[in-house]
Amino acid sequence: MHNKNNNKTNTFIQGLRPFSSSIPKTLKKHLRKGGYNYSNIVDNWAKILNNKISDSCYPITVKMGKDMKDGTLVLNVIHGKEMEVEYNKNEIIDKINSFFGYNCIKNVILKIVQDKIIKQNKILPKIKNLKKINEKIKKVDNIELKNSLGKFLKAYNERNK
Repeated sequence: MHNKNNNKTNTFIQGLRPFSSSIPKTLKKHLRKGGYNYSNIVDNWAKILNNKISDSCYPITVKMGKDMKDGTLVLNVIHGKEMEVEYNKNEIIDKINSFFGYNCIKNVILKIVQDKIIKQNKILPKIKNLKKINEKIKKVDNIELKNSLGKFLKAYNERNK
């Protein structure tokens, strides 16, 4: 009689599992690819570099080598600022590596863009059912409140066009 070992479940002492087995697979994939490093670079971009450089370019991706070392940082550079950033490549690499405490980045690749992409942060969502809101405003008895709500709705719609 021989034992079949087809199931790929690992047995652990006293029901303990390694931490890596409790992390979701998609998160493991991003951590292996250097997603942690990329998010840290993006979050601290202005802190790592001086304003002159950080306003001229911004990181797109980080391509990490094996053992999470010697990665390549890809930057979008505003048209006209590419020479300035090119001359500061070594400074960018040194500052990022000193931020992480090890040689995380080895290369910097520049991609030229026309203008810096600015995301508009709309705080308020767009109203879809204006008719229902207008009907409810018409049912309000207080004239001052009705006028105030009408003005507010008009200003809200003007702001979110």
